[in-house]
Amino acid sequence: MAADEGMRIRDKLWNDGVSTASYEGGRERYQAAVLDQWKIYVEMADRISSRRGLTNTFFLTLNTAIFTAIGVAGKGTSGVSSWLLVFPLIVVLGECAAWWWLVRSYRQLNSAKFKVVGALEERLPASPYWRAEWVALGEGEDWRKYLPVTHLEQWIPILFAGVYLLGFVAVVAD
Repeated sequence: MAADEGMRIRDKLWNDGVSTASYEGGRERYQAAVLDQWKIYVEMADRISSRRGLTNTFFLTLNTAIFTAIGVAGKGTSGVSSWLLVFPLIVVLGECAAWWWLVRSYRQLNSAKFKVVGALEERLPASPYWRAEWVALGEGEDWRKYLPVTHLEQWIPILFAGVYLLGFVAVVAD
């Protein structure tokens, strides 16, 4: 995280009017509150990842159904102009574009959430997610050690769109 971005996140994260003095019991209660907020926030980040997985499952199932429908419908379409396929092609390409944007959005949302997790961890005795895990993964410098799943996920809708386009060209050229 860039220093300027990290500073802006910290400025927005912590409430100026709340300190250890705001808590009856002082520092211990304050630290417990920070830890509880960290736990909740990490759980929220995990739920975003789960929703991303469900979204991918939905679109993979949808595309499998589309391929099945194309296979079944393609057998009995002799005599029909292949140019009529341009309309379903637009629909499936739009679906692939929506899938791509959703995966991208989930990646951006998770990235932001983990930056906030890192800022919260600055007030905790350990930083397992933000610092330690990132170091264990080689800080993203070696793709053989760590390749983010979201980078791979974004290629799947592009590959489906490419297959749909190639299939359309093959049918029209025939």
